Amino acid sequence: MNWWQALPYKISPYLFQISGFQVRYYSLMYIAAFVSVYWLVTYRLKTESWSIHKDLLYDFFVWAAVGVLIGGRIGYVLFYNFSYFINHPLEIILPFDLSNGFKFTGISGMSFHGGLLGVVVVFFLYCRKHKINIWDLSDLICPAIPLGYTFGRLGNFFNGELFGRPTSLPWGMYFPTDPTHTLRHPSQLYEAFFEGIILFIFLWSIKCYPRAKHKIFALYLLSYGFVRFFIEFVRQPDPQLNYPWLIFTMGQLLCAAMMVAGIALLLFQLKRPLKEP
Repeated sequence: MNWWQALPYKISPYLFQISGFQVRYYSLMYIAAFVSVYWLVTYRLKTESWSIHKDLLYDFFVWAAVGVLIGGRIGYVLFYNFSYFINHPLEIILPFDLSNGFKFTGISGMSFHGGLLGVVVVFFLYCRKHKINIWDLSDLICPAIPLGYTFGRLGNFFNGELFGRPTSLPWGMYFPTDPTHTLRHPSQLYEAFFEGIILFIFLWSIKCYPRAKHKIFALYLLSYGFVRFFIEFVRQPDPQLNYPWLIFTMGQLLCAAMMVAGIALLLFQLKRPLKEP
């Protein structure tokens, strides 16, 4: 066995544990994701011409974080495990296991697509309240978002979760959370690279291209949905769902909807006259 195949066994998911209280690298990766996106956006404000004030941006990120957490949790409940949570509603919001004493478990289960919908709601409400052009704000923020995914997927890797399907390829890995102890695709790393780094390079490189103005969000939806759709073919399906339709996972169905929305929004923006500042 090659040394990297057992790498997940050598990585502790915890920074530290004290009397049942745990600080996971996964949580720190979420913080790193928000910090990296915020830093990149403030860098753009300093180096490019924008009418959006930095103080408004900081306030937006606070609410966006709330939108990600609430939307991600609700999305997981609705899309991935509704039949369970309808019978255990307190577990949706309580980070404790009370069935066998008292144990802090954290909130387990987040949906990317639910988090995205949560942020879209925040975008709409925030722009309406502060009279900001929603397409300008999306042009400013969307190119920076994929870099945050890199940290998020690394957090999944450190947690030993969302691993891939069985493989015989030499870069496969064994995960301690896999009861079958099967060599698997490190799909978290695939996603960190393609959904994170590659998508970031793509959107960041076209962010100032005149013809991309007010189309960045549509391109983001389309490109992320496309990349994630194909990576899902090597990602282990959620056991409670497996394949909801034919050979496609729930993630693929949601990504297909994401691509359709991206295409529709792109066509809408192409037909819409662009107002010069």
